[in-house]
Amino acid sequence: MPTARAIVIGCCLAVLAMEAGAIVLPVTATFNPEPGNPLKNEFKNTTPNVGFCNNNPAICQAHNIFSLRSHVGNIPLNGPIEPDHADVRKGAMIKTPAAWRSLQVRHRETGETATVEVRIAGMGGVYTLSHSAQELTGVSNLFQAHLRLWGSRWTTAPNSCVSIGKEVYYGFTGYEFFWLTPKEEVCAKQAKFQIPGFGFQYLDFTYELRTPDPLKMSTGIYDGTQVYTIKPNGDFDLGDVVAPPDDVIQLDFTLTVQHALRVDIPPGGNQIELVPQGGWQAWLNQGRKPTRLFRDQTFNISSSSRFKMQLECQYVVGNTCALRDADSADLVRLNTSVSLPSGLADAGGRTVQRRPLFLDGSGTELFQPSIYVDRKPGALHFEITKEYVEPMLREGVGKTYTGNVTVIWDSEV
Repeated sequence: MPTARAIVIGCCLAVLAMEAGAIVLPVTATFNPEPGNPLKNEFKNTTPNVGFCNNNPAICQAHNIFSLRSHVGNIPLNGPIEPDHADVRKGAMIKTPAAWRSLQVRHRETGETATVEVRIAGMGGVYTLSHSAQELTGVSNLFQAHLRLWGSRWTTAPNSCVSIGKEVYYGFTGYEFFWLTPKEEVCAKQAKFQIPGFGFQYLDFTYELRTPDPLKMSTGIYDGTQVYTIKPNGDFDLGDVVAPPDDVIQLDFTLTVQHALRVDIPPGGNQIELVPQGGWQAWLNQGRKPTRLFRDQTFNISSSSRFKMQLECQYVVGNTCALRDADSADLVRLNTSVSLPSGLADAGGRTVQRRPLFLDGSGTELFQPSIYVDRKPGALHFEITKEYVEPMLREGVGKTYTGNVTVIWDSEV
């Protein structure tokens, strides 16, 4: 009787090391196969957007980026920043780890690993001044005071940075901005007046992800960590003036893979009767003995996961199953094989047509999907060959051969 083995995933606690003085931010992503979109085999980022992308969802969706917020209220004012300073490090600047970086995520139970890539795609926030922009510049109009303080808007990004978003907020001592950072280069603003103290009310940064192929991953939860420094000449570099007390940003990744593996046998499909080609009439009416007995049993399979197939037998001949005559105890070899639908292949990428099933599992150790296969037809093939059929059909002797065959689709590869 063909059966599909249930998938049981246990949960355990993962204890992740935390860097001292770190801002720890979780990043979560999940894969669930979508029957209505079988070609979409990718993780969905389930991390809530905080900050820039929460306020500008259309912009972030267009750039395929997501945002997090760090260092809320804990970047103290430092300074001074001198007017027309020549060294960009002595003023307001940002540099981000814009290049792709790889990290390993590890399955909580099996230790299986996969690679995630992440890059910081942009950075912004609200800068904070020790005195109002009007006091620093002597300009009464607040917007013009901020403009004069730097000689240009902060919504005009310098160097290789790209300004996105609207001019949403500016106050007496603060101004909101956001810059995309396509390169790991310094983007700096030069003050035109002395600023006794300068810092940030908070920092937003956007990130871009490249996640592994979930179809090549086992069901379960994977954890990994990416650590960035945020300090002078660190991964995040705000220059020599701004020194966050928490000088590490730690991203804790959790990827959840929830595969589907389901096999449906039509009603009555677990009762297999082997018959000759065209039925028994040719033998009964014309005396022509059949050369083989067989039955092809269809099934529908839904799978987004790797799996193996195994065979269990009530009666055994060699490396496969047998049927037994209850009266004589004679055994005849029953060949069992499987055909799988397109989208499912073996470890070598070959299609699966009449692949023999053996007790030792050889040849069916790994099948893997290239897309999510949703209720596609396959077949189990049962056959007794000529060498066994002839002695079964001796004239004048009535025999009934029976036996149980269990076919297992097992996702625990």
